Amino acid sequence: MDGKHMLMIPGPTPVPEGVLLAQAKHPIGHRSSEFGELISEVNSNLKWLHQTESDVLTLTASGTGAMEAAIINFLSPGDRVLCGCNGKFGDRWAEMSEAFGLQVERVSAEWGQSLDPDAFGALLDADTNRTIKAVIVTHSETSTGVLNDLEAINRYVKNHGRCLIIVDAVTSVGAIDIPIDEWELDVVASGSQKGYMIPPGLGFVAVGPKAWDAYKTATIPKFYFDLAPYRKSAAKDSTPFTPPINLMYGLQAALQMMRAEGLSNIFARHERVTRAAREAVKAMGLPLFAPDEAASRAVTAVEPATVEAERVRSVMKKQFDIALAGGQNQLKGRIFRIGHLGFVSDRDLLTCIAALEATLHELGHENMTPGVGVAAATRVFSMS
Repeated sequence: MDGKHMLMIPGPTPVPEGVLLAQAKHPIGHRSSEFGELISEVNSNLKWLHQTESDVLTLTASGTGAMEAAIINFLSPGDRVLCGCNGKFGDRWAEMSEAFGLQVERVSAEWGQSLDPDAFGALLDADTNRTIKAVIVTHSETSTGVLNDLEAINRYVKNHGRCLIIVDAVTSVGAIDIPIDEWELDVVASGSQKGYMIPPGLGFVAVGPKAWDAYKTATIPKFYFDLAPYRKSAAKDSTPFTPPINLMYGLQAALQMMRAEGLSNIFARHERVTRAAREAVKAMGLPLFAPDEAASRAVTAVEPATVEAERVRSVMKKQFDIALAGGQNQLKGRIFRIGHLGFVSDRDLLTCIAALEATLHELGHENMTPGVGVAAATRVFSMS
């Protein structure tokens, strides 16, 4: 049936009707006073969402573009950086850093396991000459469904004193509590098609005072992603370049929805849906790829043993018009991923689990009592 497609992937995520309708407005001039008022409201709400009084700058870019800006504005060729690598995106930031001439040292963990904060601590403590200029870490590693202990890693960075922490929070902003000012995080990047509940096209970079000090001496070439013009324009309720006006309408509406729900309720909803997804998967006799103690709130990765991961995705799409994500890189064909990020409710998760039960039955998965997954998810919801 047309119009019944259901996104249960970690991005793009479902978009609320109110946001879609806001994006349908007729564009206005991006140098008009009306658009300036929109920018003023949006920037205020972005600071609220990021729990910061510092700059949160909006780029016309994907999350990767936001991360590129986060790296090139505060570092110089030859700088020594530590990069956490336990999935596709950690690896991407290491490769990106090398492309810009940085001296990269990878702090690695097996895919499906979280990064060891003490591994960062050992390198930072040994850096008596303070040559490490930045630690680059992915908070929620979407490729594996793993949440890294950002708070613990950041404590080691703060003890070091000199180096910055640069965070990929693409699938954690708007889903997980990241008190930027309380933790004194220096640079935090994210993207619109995740917890923000709007389509792809906008990237966000939150920048603290220590990072702006580093900007003064950073020499990696930049132009479109030079954050100083964005900061100057934001102070005047403007943008340095032409923005996607209709996406900005959508962002305005989405942030209004988020403020109405409240940060604590947003975080609790993502926690609840994550627990329900994981308990349902366990009840259906399917192995989870990441352990409970390191579970992302954005996506649950499943490594089935009795059925093929890609067959699960295929049947879910053809029979129920529900999109699940597949594995990436060496995990392609090994896992499937259930996204539960952004505009996702208890009802959405129950619908997905019921369809997954039917799919597993069709594919011959026998280690399952009918209805056990839905029952497990329902128990989580009833206790919340």
